[in-house]
Amino acid sequence: MPDVDTSSASRPALDGATNLMGSSASSDALTLLKGSLQDQRNRQVVPLLERALAHIKAHQPEKAAALALEALGIDERCGIGWHILAISQEAGGDFATALNCYEAALKLLPDDLEVLSNLGRLAIRMGMHPIAEKLILHFLSRKPDDVEGVNNLAIAIQSQGRQPQAIALLRDFISRHPTHASLWNSLAGMLKEEGDIENARMFYREALRLNPRLGRVRYNLGCLSLDTGDPHTALREFESALRRPLAADERAMITMSQGLAQLAIGRIALGWRNYEARNDINFSEGMVVALKAPKWRPGLPLSGASLLLVAEQGLGDEVLFASLLPEVLDSLGPEGRLTLAVEPRLATLMSRSFPTVRVEAHGTVRASGRLVRLLPTLEESDFEIGCWAPIASLMGQFRRRVEDFPQRTGYLQPAPERVAYWREILASGPGGPKVGLLWKSQVLTGGRSRFFSSFEAWEPILRTPGVVFVNLQYGDCEPELQLARDQFGVEIWNPPGIDLKQDLDDVTALSCALDLVIGFSNASFNLAAAAGAPAWLIAPKSVWTTLGTDRYPWYPQVRVYQPEAYAEWGPVMARVAADLAREFGGAG
Repeated sequence: MPDVDTSSASRPALDGATNLMGSSASSDALTLLKGSLQDQRNRQVVPLLERALAHIKAHQPEKAAALALEALGIDERCGIGWHILAISQEAGGDFATALNCYEAALKLLPDDLEVLSNLGRLAIRMGMHPIAEKLILHFLSRKPDDVEGVNNLAIAIQSQGRQPQAIALLRDFISRHPTHASLWNSLAGMLKEEGDIENARMFYREALRLNPRLGRVRYNLGCLSLDTGDPHTALREFESALRRPLAADERAMITMSQGLAQLAIGRIALGWRNYEARNDINFSEGMVVALKAPKWRPGLPLSGASLLLVAEQGLGDEVLFASLLPEVLDSLGPEGRLTLAVEPRLATLMSRSFPTVRVEAHGTVRASGRLVRLLPTLEESDFEIGCWAPIASLMGQFRRRVEDFPQRTGYLQPAPERVAYWREILASGPGGPKVGLLWKSQVLTGGRSRFFSSFEAWEPILRTPGVVFVNLQYGDCEPELQLARDQFGVEIWNPPGIDLKQDLDDVTALSCALDLVIGFSNASFNLAAAAGAPAWLIAPKSVWTTLGTDRYPWYPQVRVYQPEAYAEWGPVMARVAADLAREFGGAG
């Protein structure tokens, strides 16, 4: 099960697949395939496959697949029929079947480089990066100067953690072929992940100079602006990208990102509407829920309904969006029933907090390149579900304005006896106010580390006299704890007998026993804030969850500290340290 446990999981998808070049369903590719049909010996299949290509072009992959299957029923050794079926299945989101069909096509058409290229590209989309690298290298051995192949090879290499090699490959090819916009785009994306923001921006602009109509460059520039705290510019870039020709998966991804930018500037109702694109079947990074029940749609009545809500995104998001549950329960009324599927580590806490809700554990796997959420206990039961929804899909129903966020401090209920236990343990230690610290996310891959300060930046906070600092940070923290001892002369207390990653019910109780929690937004911070613990959030500039305000509408008691400019953490940490000293320093 993947460990995706940060509330920033809702940011735009920024993996290397964003910059893949070429498309099996592009107009040029379909025109090429149509021309190849003239060489078919079995003339019976030609009209069927021509109609299939027309349906692919019209974004009707199911109809295209049916016609391709009919053609293969006539001639099962028709390589181009397998190729068209593969494209249809890929366009419809069935990557596993598409993979098998591409392989069948390649056996029948071993010299068809287009099949080989499509197969390598699909392998990247499915996360099969070593296989993709081998396929693309084989393709490039026969067509060494193919721009699309070089670009996609760089992405396959980057996705395996060999970023310098991927950058070097692109730089070398660009030095010999400097007019290809897509290569500048991919190189910019890799530099951005390395933290080289200015060069990334410059290279994106060079890509646009070479090809002003390349929509995904506009998208990437928008993501860069959103990440660096400029959602207004990001929104303009996303809107510009959406006016250009786009593949269906690109359109879904950009629309979702457009929604996040709208949320970041306070256009909340519109933002939630566009955020729904995360559930578009064409969005390959979206979550698929393995459930047959009908899906709830905004506007459908809830009173008396039997509703299943499936928590989504990362663990922090599951906690964040659970703030909706009191309003949902009110809308369902006494005759309604609510079932909630959550990450297993949250089940006990959610059951206690919402005793009238049936809480079940979900599981998450990556299958055939798609993130699939499973509900095994529900499948085994005879419990009837009237309809279901991803939990964030109800935001547009209940939280259309900032004023719709209730001034409610704490909706999660830790075990009272565990809160009392931790208060006793804390009281037995050194005197002084006890302040919990959270300084990073468990998931810092793909450039996510730029949304967190270095641990060294915490020095002014850690030197606050009279404060006892308590470690709430899950994961391997020993290097930071040792740095605090050696360089700052500060001992950060590690609570005994608790697994800070797995024992989330107890982490919540510990947080409520503290005088204050300070940190970046990760799963543990959300648990503390959702339980009503006093908390100070250190957040990137204009992060979307502030919804265009200078506060945190999700948790009224949370105080927000943000930099004036991208990643300028020093002044932020100085402000936190000053406030901490004024309100807690010297107490004992």
